[in-house]
This record gives sequence, structure tokens and C-alpha cells, in this order.
Amino acid sequence: MDRIEFLCAQLRTIEGLSVCRDHLLAPHTTFRIGGPASVALFPASTSAAASALDLLKETDIPFAVIGNGSNLLCADAGYHGAVLFTGQMKRVEFCQNRVTAECGVSLTALAGEAQRRGLDGLAFAYGIPASVGGALRMNAGAYGGEIADVLAQSVCYDTLDHTEHTLDAPEHALAYRHSIYAEHPERVILSVTFTLTPGDTDEIGARMQDYMQRRRTKQPLEYPSAGSVFKRPVGHFAGKLIEDCGLKGCTIGGAQVSEKHAGFIINRGNATADDVLRLIEHIQTTVLAAYGVTLECEVCRLG
Repeated sequence: MDRIEFLCAQLRTIEGLSVCRDHLLAPHTTFRIGGPASVALFPASTSAAASALDLLKETDIPFAVIGNGSNLLCADAGYHGAVLFTGQMKRVEFCQNRVTAECGVSLTALAGEAQRRGLDGLAFAYGIPASVGGALRMNAGAYGGEIADVLAQSVCYDTLDHTEHTLDAPEHALAYRHSIYAEHPERVILSVTFTLTPGDTDEIGARMQDYMQRRRTKQPLEYPSAGSVFKRPVGHFAGKLIEDCGLKGCTIGGAQVSEKHAGFIINRGNATADDVLRLIEHIQTTVLAAYGVTLECEVCRLG
């Protein structure tokens, strides 16, 4: 029995944890790209996730955590290790103007439920295809709002000391598309608490629908993608720089610079991770030569 099989045998003893071998990553990402993970884990609770993470550390097997896979490019060869998927961890609890959501909760679904309860603060997030955990990790934002505006605290599991920790808002070092979790992969987000404000249900809903319509009009939602590929460079807009370089529609393999929004790379149906990476490099090289601006990729890579 190799060490992966031995690990799987141990993992299958954990209550509330599903275990799969050689599980394809592509269906779990919005890019629809990626080979198999050696082991896929689907915990139904935070306690099952913590137990699984403990075993992974004990056996020294590399691991990664995937929420909705909306800001992720997985390698064509997959990932030689274990991937923990948070999609079944989706308990939500409202208490007055606060809401606590487990890491796997859809950010858009949470925004919708808050609106129905007459709570404002998450309208900007409606339509962002992220899980709550992923949104916090990158301080997701849109239309003038970001996670930092409403964050109260988070609970994480530290795989180094095998302990849960509660972080208050100032401890997250939140900045543009950044949080402390991006620097500390050993800390796995379990839940996030937001502080919202009472508001008019209809008015909040109207704003949310406006944001969603803007997304449909301006973004290539009809194709698989990882959203905006590059961070906003100081004093510029990445999409405009790319468009001004004449790169709209530029294609390598199955990957294409969207003709609708140049800040997006889309999967035309058969794109590989290598196609996307080569297109990213071509964009960066072209923009740097034309404008002296270095575009920083904000899409995370696995494998």
C-alpha cells in the first residue's frame, strides 16, 4: 500500500468526510481547466475539515483548499496531493445585523439572503462567483465595495498548531486583493462574520440587479473564465491597456482575450492551462513594451 492509499484509508474513518482518488479538478473551477488531484476531500462540517487537515499534516502530504474555484487556474497535469473542497460547508446564521457564514457559502447567495432580510452591505458582492472563504482570502470587491468594508471577524484552523483561531477585522491586513490568509496558507478559513446595516429591501435589491445587469453587459459571462486576470495597475486600468495594445480577441490554443472585456481571458471550449499561461505572458510582455506597465496576475495557480 503506497502512502496515498494509506492516507485515504485513514481519511475514510473521519465522520462527515467523503474521499475520492484521482479526482478531476476542471469541473470545480470556473475556468473549467485542470487535471486530477491525487486525493479529493469533501468535508460536511468544519470539524471534519479540521480532522482531515490534521491527518494531511501528520503524513506530510501537500494539500490545497478550493472553494468555488472562481479565481483559480489548475495545471493540466493536476495536483499531486490532496485538495479539500469546501462546498458542503455552508451553514449560515443571522443574529440581528450580523451574519456568520461557513467558508463554502456562495457569496452571491449570502448577498441575496441579506437583502431579503433587509440588511445592506453585501450588495456589491452580488454576482461575484466566489465562496465566502475565497472572497475573504483575496478581499474581493466590486462597484466601490469590498469585503474589508463589512468584515467583523473570521475563524480559521491553523494546521501548524492544530488549533482554531478567531481573527478580528484589523488582524486580517486587508488591502487591494489581499489578506493575511494569502500569506499564510497553513491557516484555513472556516467561517466569516460580517457586520451589516439595516436598509430598504427594495432599494438594496434594485442596486443588486443593477450590478448584475452591468456584469452581463460588460463581462463575458457566457464563457468559462477566472474573472479579471490582472490586478489594477496604479494609475491605469488593465483592460484598457490590453485593449489599446490591440489584444482583444488574441488567441493561443483554446484561450482568448475576451472581445467583450479585454481584462478577461476566456476558455473557448478546449483551453489548457498552458494556453492560458502563454497568453498571460504574451499580454504582459506586450503591455510592458508598449506602456512600461507591469501587469500583475491575480489568478491563483494550483499544480
